Amino acid sequence: MHTESVNLYQKNPKNQGSGLLSDSLFEKIIKHTPLIAIDLIVQDSARNHLLGLRKNPPAQGYWFVPGGRIRKNETLEQAFHRISADELGLACDLDQSIFLGVFEHFYDENFLGTPNEPTHYLVLAYRLWTDVQQLTLPTAQHARHRWANSASIVQDLTVHPYSRAYFLSEN
Repeated sequence: MHTESVNLYQKNPKNQGSGLLSDSLFEKIIKHTPLIAIDLIVQDSARNHLLGLRKNPPAQGYWFVPGGRIRKNETLEQAFHRISADELGLACDLDQSIFLGVFEHFYDENFLGTPNEPTHYLVLAYRLWTDVQQLTLPTAQHARHRWANSASIVQDLTVHPYSRAYFLSEN
């Protein structure tokens, strides 16, 4: 089984031997099917939540909660473990979280930033509590990170509406 941590949105025309699809094949798949992903609503002891400033499309330039897509033949537990390691620098187990529900995300562009090439995600959202000192926040997907309380997240228009939606019920 392929377990190496790889940036799924890295623009690499071949991806040979990586276990990942080429950009052109992935682009064709996105045209015809939704992607399944996990979003992590990470909360610290002060009830602040982690946001990252997205480097890549879709949602490039917005603050967003950490997350990633589930890969073919990857169990939910394996995906949660890999995504938390990739996005937080700390591999967490699914049983450390609380399932918040299924959310749909629709974007007008794809991972290459191609306009009018929509992307549809079915997102499994999980709340995860963590000790901030244990995190080593990678920068593959996010230019920088910040912590904010739910009230400020809901009011901040630089936070993507899909991420703001996770916090609406708390206010």
